[in-house]
Amino acid sequence: MSADWRADTVEKIRSLIVTAEPAVVEEAKWKKASNPDGVPTFSADGLICTVETYKDKVKVTFAKGASLEDPTGIFNASLDAGTRRAVDVFEGESLDDEAFVALVREAVALNRG
Repeated sequence: MSADWRADTVEKIRSLIVTAEPAVVEEAKWKKASNPDGVPTFSADGLICTVETYKDKVKVTFAKGASLEDPTGIFNASLDAGTRRAVDVFEGESLDDEAFVALVREAVALNRG
């Protein structure tokens, strides 16, 4: 893995989100001294997900994840949260691209209701 595997992972996630929804809007929110770049957020007719970088993982939190079908079991974090669900990607792990794209498409469809 590269020294900054997290940045590579975020770029991969970003490209998968754009593949799933080409009209997605990306914004950086919640900028602060400890995170001057802010948190990337992705929206299409409402918030789809946020992508946060931690020391040991990249966390993709789906705003309405609890309302999404997850037939492949890609959600592996925040499973007991009332509304959100997350996908944590750790160094050396690979994301199931197809399942992730399907999840983003489902989230967009839910927003467009």
